[in-house]
Amino acid sequence: MRNPIIVSLLVFSLSATSASAGFFDVLQEVLKPDSKEGQILSGATQILSSSQEIDYPTERVIGEGLALEGLQRFGNPVKNEALQKYVNLVGSAVAENSKRATIPYQFAVLDSPVQNAFAVPGGVVFVSRALVSILDNEAELAAVLAHEVGHVAAKHALKSTQRAQFFQGVGSVTAASVGGNKGKMFASAIGDMQAVLFDKGLDKEMEFEADLAAMETTYRTGYDPSALIRVLEKLQKLEASSANKKGSWFSTHPPLSERIARLQTQLLNYPDYGTLARVPERFSKTVKAR
Repeated sequence: MRNPIIVSLLVFSLSATSASAGFFDVLQEVLKPDSKEGQILSGATQILSSSQEIDYPTERVIGEGLALEGLQRFGNPVKNEALQKYVNLVGSAVAENSKRATIPYQFAVLDSPVQNAFAVPGGVVFVSRALVSILDNEAELAAVLAHEVGHVAAKHALKSTQRAQFFQGVGSVTAASVGGNKGKMFASAIGDMQAVLFDKGLDKEMEFEADLAAMETTYRTGYDPSALIRVLEKLQKLEASSANKKGSWFSTHPPLSERIARLQTQLLNYPDYGTLARVPERFSKTVKAR
């Protein structure tokens, strides 16, 4: 069943997105080495629970540390409040229709010349200005964001680390100002996730899973679900002429031809896709004009 949130995007409350804009401003302060979260990420940690899965606050702390690394690697958010709010509106719309709509999400356009997008545990999603610049409408933007939301919903980054077994049975992590092997293992596991997210890329099947989730999520939100196919076809053309693929969707995702083929098959499940929204005018007015 579809929940076409996009029909009310123009009157959607900006309170949540205004708050999220400040998230990236304070991220550096939150993760200072002497803060609670900074101690967690530096390895001064202790495992206090034996739940089957880590809790959301712990996941969020892990994600914020990785988000900081992403900012350092790919640049700060573009200084354009209207653009950031717009991307958060579209992102919030698709997140509401995702498989994990109960957690808070933040979205930001980074001032990076590399065509890329990535998400960290806990719901922080980044997309580069270079990737946004090749898009033609709001449905394509929604598809990219929905793909990354799909990764968060499935907890792919947490599952992908070579030390994933370390997180199994962990309910919460607190900065207890203690050292030892647990702290070293935690810091090492964070390092593994950095390598996966920013260098190696996630497992191929995880990417396919996020693609299919993106198509379903965009459809449920009221967008044309074929939008992701068009984005991948554009990237495929760029891939053929790109001399430097490091850090892009070219280098950290499965072959684009495989992804496109799978999505074309999946599109058969949405026979009315051609009647759904693409919203080129609002996208052009908000993004292309800036």
